[in-house]
Order: sequence, then structure tokens, then C-alpha cells
Amino acid sequence: MNRREFSSQALGVAGLTLAPGVWTSAQAQAAAPIEGTNFIKLSQNAPVSAPAGKIEVVEFFWYGCPHCHHFEPYLAAWAAKLPPDVVFRRMPVVFREVPFVAHQQLYFAIEALGLIPVLHAKVFHALHVEQQKLDNPEAIAAFVTKNGVDPVKFLAMYNSFAVQTKGRQARGLMEAYKLDGVPTLGIAGQYTTSVSLNATPEKTLAVADYLIARVRKPK
Repeated sequence: MNRREFSSQALGVAGLTLAPGVWTSAQAQAAAPIEGTNFIKLSQNAPVSAPAGKIEVVEFFWYGCPHCHHFEPYLAAWAAKLPPDVVFRRMPVVFREVPFVAHQQLYFAIEALGLIPVLHAKVFHALHVEQQKLDNPEAIAAFVTKNGVDPVKFLAMYNSFAVQTKGRQARGLMEAYKLDGVPTLGIAGQYTTSVSLNATPEKTLAVADYLIARVRKPK
């Protein structure tokens, strides 16, 4: 989903089923992905937070994006099997104030509270299947309460300086990666690839595997 496609209507759209097709890792090796077609090389490296010797992969996403909703189960399964030298993290984006900021703070709050395994997929489900909006603190507090989270503790984190700081850092990273749509994967501060470039989650993740191997390969 590109910047121009973001609208309030996206909050009411169920997960998008993308065109069929699978590009396996073996196929990606046999026919290498093409720069400018399957991935983009940044003209200037973006900052990374992974320790030296680790390869950072960042998923830029928005909870309200139907493409991100569709991509999530594929991504989660892929991330669970990454090798030890790859560090994966998610980065919620903001392309305008409403509802992006609320969704970004929601993610960073549940991340800080250690609730990603419990609530991350449920947020997508609430938005895209149950048609909830979750676009303000009151609606979000009701959602987390329904899912067994203390709303007072949650809102304290949601409105915290730490979450605000993470939001500013996210905006800086978006700019460094020259982000114009989601879901997008940033690889080692050097490359981006996305479902919009590769048509399917499977092919996108195969390209990510290719880029990780490319970064890992000695110069």
C-alpha cells in the first residue's frame, strides 16, 4: 500500500488476497532478484540498531493496512526461523496524524509491556475482521481491557515519554529508508523490498533471504 492509497476506508477493508505465485529461496538463488525490480538499494545507508556482526531486518507496517494484515502470518512464520545472526524488529509508520499516531503508540506500548505475542495479531484481527477502528485512546483502552490488560497500566505506557521517543525515532528511520509504502522490509540499512515490488508474501520473503545472504557474503 503506497502513501497515496492510505485513506480512512482502509480501516474497514478485510485482508487483501494478493496474486498467486511462490518464489522459493532456491528459485531466488537460481534467478537472482533484480535491483530496481525486486528490491531497492539505498543511495545512502540508513542507521541500524543491531549489534556489530548482526544483520538487521526491519518491517515497516501500519495496523490499518490490509496488505500488512495479509502479510503478517507469512512474516511471523519467517521471522521465527531466522538464523542467529539476523535481528528482526517491527516499525509502525506514520504517514499522517489520524489514525497512524494512535496505531503507532498502540504498537510501542504493547511492545514495551511485552505483549506483542499476545496482542499484535489480535490488533490486526480487530481492525480488519471485526471492523473496529481503534483510532483513539478510549477505543484502544477498551480493546486491551477486553483482552485482559490493565487499562491504567496500558494508558500510562501509551502516553509515556518512552513511547513518544520511539515514535520520533520511527519517523527518522522512515525518512532514512525513503519509505513510501507498507509493508516494506528494510535490510541492514542498505536495501528495501516489499510486497508491492514482488506481488506475493512468499516472493517478498525469498528476496529478503537473498538480500540477507548478500549482506552476509564477504566483500
